[in-house]
Amino acid sequence: MSSAFTLMQSPVGTLTLVARGDRLAAVLWEQERENRVRLGVLHRDDEHPVLRQTARQLGEYFAGQRQRFELELDFAGSDFQRQVWAALLTIPFGETRSYGDIARQIGNPSAVRAVGAANGRNPISIIAPCHRVIGASGSLTGFAGGLQAKQFLLALEGRESLALAF
Repeated sequence: MSSAFTLMQSPVGTLTLVARGDRLAAVLWEQERENRVRLGVLHRDDEHPVLRQTARQLGEYFAGQRQRFELELDFAGSDFQRQVWAALLTIPFGETRSYGDIARQIGNPSAVRAVGAANGRNPISIIAPCHRVIGASGSLTGFAGGLQAKQFLLALEGRESLALAF
């Protein structure tokens, strides 16, 4: 199955949108860590319907006009990772969860560190809102897009009170 990509300018930098067939496979950051997400060979297709739909919905999100995404997703990862990523999709706009909350939600309360690792490998950033996962103390923790991007996204969703923890 072929994979296509396009680039999108956003308030958090240039995003790379990736489709695999007729589903969204990734939203990648400008300063993407090498091998965080494995996608194989990609070809640029600025007219791909899924990528155009994703760019439109992300644009609406950044403009404050969308709180929920309506896209078909193609998560490529282990069963555990897909469980964590599915749990991310249940976090409502404007709310946050801790890594422990996610571990309990998926029925594995002792897997807090593994949840953190899976969260860090989430290929579909923003759409599967890994930015809504914070430390147990309420502090912002690592984020593939950088802590400033995480803080921006949380502020966009009305969570300005969360503090950066360095």
